[in-house]
Amino acid sequence: CESNDRHMASKDYDVVVVGSCMTDLVSYVPRLPKPGETIHGTRFSIGFGGKGANQCVTAARMGAKTAMVAKVGNDSFGHQTLENFKLNAVDASCVGVVDGLSSGVAPIAVDERGENAIIIVSGANSHLSPDDVVAASSLVQSAAVVVCQLEVPPQTSLVALKRAKESGATSILNPAPAQTELDENLYRYCDIICPNETEAELLTGQTVESIADAGQALKLLLDQGCDKVVITMGSQGAVFGTREHPEAYHVLAEQVTPVDTTGAGDAFVGSLAYYLAKAPQLSFQDIISRSCKVAAVSVQRLGTQTSFPLRHELPDALFAV
Repeated sequence: CESNDRHMASKDYDVVVVGSCMTDLVSYVPRLPKPGETIHGTRFSIGFGGKGANQCVTAARMGAKTAMVAKVGNDSFGHQTLENFKLNAVDASCVGVVDGLSSGVAPIAVDERGENAIIIVSGANSHLSPDDVVAASSLVQSAAVVVCQLEVPPQTSLVALKRAKESGATSILNPAPAQTELDENLYRYCDIICPNETEAELLTGQTVESIADAGQALKLLLDQGCDKVVITMGSQGAVFGTREHPEAYHVLAEQVTPVDTTGAGDAFVGSLAYYLAKAPQLSFQDIISRSCKVAAVSVQRLGTQTSFPLRHELPDALFAV
């Protein structure tokens, strides 16, 4: 991937994601094992994942023109990841293939209630560098929306957020996996920070279990310098606030029976990016509400990317403007 002028004439891409690619190794179990315990699983599957790839594929399946900036290993998982991007119409011209490193993998256990536990082995993801983002600058700066997470080095995400701000793109930071401290510049350069309740707890040092708790955490995050905060709360929906209107607004989620919650947060973030790019005239509350509905669809299906709906599988009302 080389910086050039071919992307620079306009916002050629709706969503560009700078982030991780993983191969999910999913075991379905009656319940999650206790430390030191061995239990029998009921089923095993291999699928595509990684927060960055998940968010990009969600937006692409909903109809956004997307591209990915990432790294994979020169192995079977890496080559299959590139083919998966092609099948989902994601531009992977800035996905590098690295010799001598494995692709990222994520062993996942999913219990009968749909709850999960995940281990991340970053592999090539940890070698996505700020220089890689600089090399992909023309692609990043051609996007209406740029999305970053923390499954790649935080300084790499920071460079992407800075490039987004320079070009006038809307930027989203999904601060996952959870960390106790973030470089303050990550807050300053992202337009929207979107943690889940666990991530919000670690970022603020506050308990986030109730909607009221989320409202308090939201104010602390706004104080760090970002323009908008969205805290996803699983079945409770989402809480959001803005620097202009710092009071907490609660958006309810549809109550469904989950079969697998893996990737639900990524479905939300990818949907958020889609709507910000394709329907910016909608209110922020409406965008969050629609994103919650897409995430609710995903938890009713098994797998990670296999659970993300295609546009024709979603109600027309979700695309009305």
